[in-house]
Parts: sequence; structure tokens; C-alpha cells
Amino acid sequence: VQLVESGGDLVQSGGSLRLSCAASGSIFARYTVGWYRQSPGKQRELVAKISSSDSTGYAEAVKGRFTISSDKSKNTVYLQMNNLKPEDTGVYFCNFVDYFRNREFWGQGTKVTVSS
Repeated sequence: VQLVESGGDLVQSGGSLRLSCAASGSIFARYTVGWYRQSPGKQRELVAKISSSDSTGYAEAVKGRFTISSDKSKNTVYLQMNNLKPEDTGVYFCNFVDYFRNREFWGQGTKVTVSS
């Protein structure tokens, strides 16, 4: 599975961005796609995730501001980010966990910078 993220940009505090993660390759029925971010000086952390059954989960810091969704017809997962804060700054990575083949894949990341 190959993952390509896009949508990162420089935005002012309070602004919005939508990130996309397009997957290609062999995608089987059971999987989870997660958005992780790595902020300067911090470890990579899970921001949001969505399963193949459309179950979602969010980090406390982004609940109510971020929404993860998927378009299975396009093999694409989105992360809508609203009311962005400077602490949301970082490189956002897409992660695909394939439970059928017990493998995980990472994208190359897309950079989000939120100015105060």
C-alpha cells in the first residue's frame, strides 16, 4: 500500500485545513487509517483514526475541532481541521494498518504550520 498525504499549509490561528491521504495498492477489508503528527521536539502522536467499519477516535486535544472521514470509492481518508491552534503545528503523517496481512504503512508526511 502506498500513501500520499496532501493539504498541509501555513495558516493563521483559528483557521482551517483539510488534509488528504490517498491510498493505492491492495487494500483488503479490515484496516485502520490514522493521522499522526510530529511536532518540533515531541514524539509522534496519534491525532485521529478511522477503521474500515467507520469507527473513529480522536486525541483529547483535537476533539470537537478535527474530523476524520473516508471516501472508500477514492481510497482516501480526510482530516478536517478547524479552529487550528499554534500547538497543532507539525508534520502530519498518514498510517495504514492492514490487519489481513499484519502490516502497516506510512506516508511521507505533510507539513502544517499554524501562526499565532
